[in-house]
Amino acid sequence: MTRPTDASLAVRVHRVDRVDGVDAARGLALIGMFVAHVAPAVASSDLESVIAIADERPRLLFALTAGIGLGFMSGGVMPITEGRGSLRRQIAIRAVILIALGLLIAVTLHPLVFIILDVYGVAFLVLLPLIFIPPRVALGVGIALLVVTPALAEVASRTEAVEELQSTSAQLIVDWFVSGAYPIVIWIPVMLIGLALARLDLTSPRVVGIAALAGTTAAAMLLPIAAMLPGEEVATEASWAAPLRASLETVGNTGVGVLVVAGMMLLTAFARPPVRRVASALLSPVTAMGSMPLSVYTLHLVVIAASIRAENGVMTDDSFELLAGLVLGSMVFAWLWRRYLGRGPLERLLRWASGRSRADAAGGGATG
Repeated sequence: MTRPTDASLAVRVHRVDRVDGVDAARGLALIGMFVAHVAPAVASSDLESVIAIADERPRLLFALTAGIGLGFMSGGVMPITEGRGSLRRQIAIRAVILIALGLLIAVTLHPLVFIILDVYGVAFLVLLPLIFIPPRVALGVGIALLVVTPALAEVASRTEAVEELQSTSAQLIVDWFVSGAYPIVIWIPVMLIGLALARLDLTSPRVVGIAALAGTTAAAMLLPIAAMLPGEEVATEASWAAPLRASLETVGNTGVGVLVVAGMMLLTAFARPPVRRVASALLSPVTAMGSMPLSVYTLHLVVIAASIRAENGVMTDDSFELLAGLVLGSMVFAWLWRRYLGRGPLERLLRWASGRSRADAAGGGATG
């Protein structure tokens, strides 16, 4: 029996350890979602612009980190070669549970927000055949699709066929794939980019540096151009503008997401030790949130559903007090739970239900 080399040991460690930089980025995405969900309208245009940052970017950052998570789960830079069918089955079970949980929350709690869980599950199912494609193929296909699918989704959502389907029993499926708040045709390319980043090795300073440069370039070049295009109010006069703006904004905002992941990796993994220790300590509540996204996201839906009230004859859940409570409460809950109990409560249940806990106990597989 040969003795494991240092490289093989490093790969094994890479497979089982969480990456704090990615968890921190996912935690920031959750906070951004809280802002998008419950921040009230404000009179100040400057403050409104700050709040608007959370409108699109958090959901794309969440999709990006979801793809990264799939990459880590399936072996990281060294994709697993044995047990691929078992892993796909575990992911499929997770996906079905997420779809069921999202639909259950929608029909029981009726929160005044779009729910991400069922779309998340559908995206997992669509990605199953693509998990083990070569990283550069995943990156190229992801970028190519991301350039065109937002525009196609924008055009499709305005067609009579889609509008008619939305009034039938097929509404949910149409929303999942094309016309909803989180259309799969946009999420899949972003998740493919995240999958490629995990495969190319996010623990490599060179890879992270290139990713940061690419993300910065995309955001700096495309978002200003998108901002100059006609808005929704003149869509009928400039029908070309809305699809073009959708693609430019989506690619640019995905670039922002890549930059956030790279920045968190820089602070938590690549900075000088004193900076790394301080940054890791300051970010630890956010990192803890990102390590248990299903638990934190589901609990926040319960809280905002319980906070719905009538205001001037309109049902709302918006308030800065609720926003502060969600952010601070989630940080405290996640930090304490992670410190004393480890994996998040719903994450534990999901692993057990999908059979991943038993598979890890039997074969020492990657965590996820």
